[in-house]
Amino acid sequence: MLGSLLDTVMDRTIAPGYTSIGYRVRHRVAGWDDALPRLEGRTVLVTGVTSGIGRAAAERFAQLGARVLLVARDAGRGARARAELVAATGNEDLHVELCDLSSLASVRALAGRLEGTPLHVVVHNAGLLPAERRVTEDGIEVAFATNVLGPFLLTALTEQTLRASAPARVIWVSSGGMYSQRVATSDLQAEGLADDWDGTVVYARTKRAQVILAELWAERLAGSGVVVHAMHPGWVATPGVKDSLPRFEKVVRPLLRTPYEGADTIVWLGAADEPARSSGGFWHDRRARPTHLLPSTRETDEQRRALWDACVELSGAPV
Repeated sequence: MLGSLLDTVMDRTIAPGYTSIGYRVRHRVAGWDDALPRLEGRTVLVTGVTSGIGRAAAERFAQLGARVLLVARDAGRGARARAELVAATGNEDLHVELCDLSSLASVRALAGRLEGTPLHVVVHNAGLLPAERRVTEDGIEVAFATNVLGPFLLTALTEQTLRASAPARVIWVSSGGMYSQRVATSDLQAEGLADDWDGTVVYARTKRAQVILAELWAERLAGSGVVVHAMHPGWVATPGVKDSLPRFEKVVRPLLRTPYEGADTIVWLGAADEPARSSGGFWHDRRARPTHLLPSTRETDEQRRALWDACVELSGAPV
């Protein structure tokens, strides 16, 4: 009881629960079992693996014996990441897959290469917080394209593979920042913010969209053996945080989590038995969390459907 109450207090007061303090306290009080099930014979795909949380998650999946598909934008960085991960884990069944999640053509090419390959865990980790509004080659605002549309299309294009590989899992790596925003279905591409750009708001909106889409995918895949979850890693010391939020990073640097601490729940969701018994959850530090803390961020059923329909239309997804 004390552990549960302490956990909830840390979660609702944000800073204690999102920092390394929250991770370490929960790990100790809850007595987490670090000996997760082995993953030999399982294929795990992780996007954004060249640094930070994605790199740490890929390393842990490799340590558990999985075949890991390392999705990276840059061939050189992908190759270096693979070499370092093989050296760290002794697992040579690691394979670099080049893909720019902001490009619909690149996502389609990746999905094409995956045809016929069993796929048991997909981790949508790659993310972007842009300093200014930019559009992709497809004419899509780049944060929405990278954080939302690309992962949505990849899930749609691999849906049948995931069903055939079941039991399987899809994990969306969101952010605690999503608690501050409501999904902006009338302005998904942030055109209304072009003249007064706030990258953190745009980023948080995309992270809110990810959580909604995870729930909708869970509904679509119910009964298929494929479960879908979203999570947030807390405040983590990554190159992305340092580059995109330098003031925040400087202030809270002593309390930031390591990438391994941030990745812990991703790996737990991908390997442990408990997450396979439910779908559509939003998790932080191995515990299901509410998706809304403020009434003003709640979306309607119509907005949820509008988000899904917009993703289908913009991506051309076969759903």
